[in-house]
Amino acid sequence: MAMHTATIFAVLLENYFTDRLMQQRKASPHTIASYRDTFRLLLQYAQSRSNKAPSDLAMEDLNTPFIASFLNHLEQDRGNSARSRNVRLAAIHAFFRYVALYEPCYSALAQQVLAIPSKRYTQRPIAFLTHLEVEALLAAPDPSTWIGLRDRTLLLFAVQTGLRASELIGLRVQDIVFGTGAHVRCLGKGRKERCTPLRKDTVAALRRWLQVWDGQAGDTLFPNARGRALSHDGLAFLLARNLVTAREHCPSLKAKRVTPHVLRHTAAMRLLEHGVDHTVIALWLGHESVETTYVYLHADLKLKEKALATTTPSKMPAVRYKPDDQLLAFLKSL
Repeated sequence: MAMHTATIFAVLLENYFTDRLMQQRKASPHTIASYRDTFRLLLQYAQSRSNKAPSDLAMEDLNTPFIASFLNHLEQDRGNSARSRNVRLAAIHAFFRYVALYEPCYSALAQQVLAIPSKRYTQRPIAFLTHLEVEALLAAPDPSTWIGLRDRTLLLFAVQTGLRASELIGLRVQDIVFGTGAHVRCLGKGRKERCTPLRKDTVAALRRWLQVWDGQAGDTLFPNARGRALSHDGLAFLLARNLVTAREHCPSLKAKRVTPHVLRHTAAMRLLEHGVDHTVIALWLGHESVETTYVYLHADLKLKEKALATTTPSKMPAVRYKPDDQLLAFLKSL
């Protein structure tokens, strides 16, 4: 082999990001950032376990026991959910598929790592805000201040459009189109561009905000205090700060964990409550599959109660079924 085994891993990883992801696949910045964070965590864990510098790691160090140990570390030590663990594993799998293709001598190792399965987890009902909770959240910021006006506009915009957190913080002033058919353009997952219509109250709020912000076309739409784009942490902090005030006026918010993604769910539930078809909601949110939108049907208890009300109760007396066979009774008891 031309390269020393201790340098092959470093070269493969660098080439995977620069050649495979950036050049060949034209991966989005969000995908690259997610994969980058996965390998930063992996390399830091490897260094703590083996006392090897990341650049000194060999491919043989990344065997299945080590990868399995790293995944357990994510859940047990870092408190990650099974879903987050699966996201990290997907990034590792993608890298090892590249390894198997470009370094066939590591095909056996790659196949072993690729055989590590994703972890199953319980799909909980999605969280979303009621109309009163949304009103309390929107009333929390003080619109007489620069920060308060930005916060209120951003929160109103998020609840109405249902944009992802990465889409929100990536917006530029030029992405807002006013006039007849006002809408926002955004680049979503898979580099798919979509347009989302804006309500009149959202348009009015954006006009007022842009008069204060006075940003140029290429400037970020919702900047931080230094005029730069908000980070994911900055967006989460903004939401958490206003939730403190909102919970004082709306006690039901105290029992909910509200994240930026909950605002996206809230937008979808509002559309569903107003009778919008789930296929339209899928297009609105930029879902790759219509099936993804079915979670909102399961989450809406009012829809289920409405469906139940249309059923006709049976007039037959209720009779408890009793099997007349001991074997059937045994099976039923299992």
